[in-house]
Amino acid sequence: MKHSKRYKGNRENVDRAKPYSLQDAISIIKEQSRCKFDETVEVAARLGVNPKHADQMVRGTVALPHGTGRQVRVLVFAQGEKEEEAKAAGADFIGAQDLVEKIQGGWLDFDVAVATPDMMKVVGRLGKILGARGLMPNPKSGTVTMDLERTVKELKAGRIEYRVDRQANVAVPIGKVSFSEDNLIENFRTFVDALLKAKPATAKGAYMKGLSICSTMGIGIKLDHQAILADLKK
Repeated sequence: MKHSKRYKGNRENVDRAKPYSLQDAISIIKEQSRCKFDETVEVAARLGVNPKHADQMVRGTVALPHGTGRQVRVLVFAQGEKEEEAKAAGADFIGAQDLVEKIQGGWLDFDVAVATPDMMKVVGRLGKILGARGLMPNPKSGTVTMDLERTVKELKAGRIEYRVDRQANVAVPIGKVSFSEDNLIENFRTFVDALLKAKPATAKGAYMKGLSICSTMGIGIKLDHQAILADLKK
């Protein structure tokens, strides 16, 4: 794979084998960012679970105190009073059968879909379309709910969903390079704390095996996860 001179230069200034403190890693990311756009800062965690076992799936949501820095377009399947509730909460698109038909026609200009339980019979027809893109409303991710006001406001403010992949990794955005170091650190700590609390009871041995952080166009920086975990316990 060919890399740019900027990427190679950044790689030479980072010891790929050395575990960095969170503060130092974020400072490096901000210093090395030279893109014309505001890069996303992403965290990846390697967990000691076996995703093949249903009782070791790690999945959940967490509201980042400083959001993710991106505009989230929220679609809500609701009708009647709930439609008005979603509108008041700031949902971008609200409807029922009309939205189903629009999506079946190929429209997918939204980032997350929410539905009230009674609408799932209608939304179920979109399983193949939304499921393949990770957009299907799901009770486990809190997107099938009667509390539309709280859910929509949290999503717009920066609530993220995390889920372990087949290799037992979890990766999520925690903000933008333009965020202050303090805000990125607080978002990071909030996510990692939520991930630790989501540890399955059946998981044996070390649960958090590694942490790394990077920006959209930057290189991955290994973090001293043991020191970070010790700090979170204080």
